[in-house]
Amino acid sequence: MKLKFLSVAFGIVLSATAFTASAQKAYTEGVVNYTATAGGQTIDSQLFFKGDSSSTSGKRGPATIKTIMANGGDYLAILVDVPIANIKKAAIGTPAELESFKDSEPQFTFTPSTETKVINGFNCKKVAVKDTKSGQSYDAWVTNDVTVPVTIITKYFASAGGFPIQFTTLQMGQPLSITVKSITGDKAPAGTFSIPAGYDKITITDLSTLGGGQH
Repeated sequence: MKLKFLSVAFGIVLSATAFTASAQKAYTEGVVNYTATAGGQTIDSQLFFKGDSSSTSGKRGPATIKTIMANGGDYLAILVDVPIANIKKAAIGTPAELESFKDSEPQFTFTPSTETKVINGFNCKKVAVKDTKSGQSYDAWVTNDVTVPVTIITKYFASAGGFPIQFTTLQMGQPLSITVKSITGDKAPAGTFSIPAGYDKITITDLSTLGGGQH
């Protein structure tokens, strides 16, 4: 009787382990809803991904800003639409610009810990992050509940040991704090990873020189 009980109990444990392993959701296409905080301002944003292409969009004041990354980072475009100023610019990274961006990218190292918590329904573990270039340190919370392709907001975290749910990344050298609210397998709308008609195509350097409504 005792052996039978142990056998049944062992079977339950195995079943639970198998269920946990199969519960991981693998996404190849979908939507990440998240909040991003920079300079004291928090905005709600969406990231669409499909294969090695990803795109984020969000509003900053009167402007709608969309960023597209594809081909593992070898293609980068920033779209700025300011209707009240009649501005529609699509800044496409040149090979030289993309190379300079790579030179300024952080070099993150990751040290896992045993600390865990649930964030927005995701089982997360704490990882210490250090940028060996600047010496800055951050905390990140990553999950193994899901797998998602590398995207424009998570590209520095490919070796973090899981998909980042709450973390600090760098954008144009400035810290950007991100918290993922949800991930779904919804398909991206048509044209998500392309530049619509009506945008003036410029370089990212040109875009950085714009100011005061100039175009």
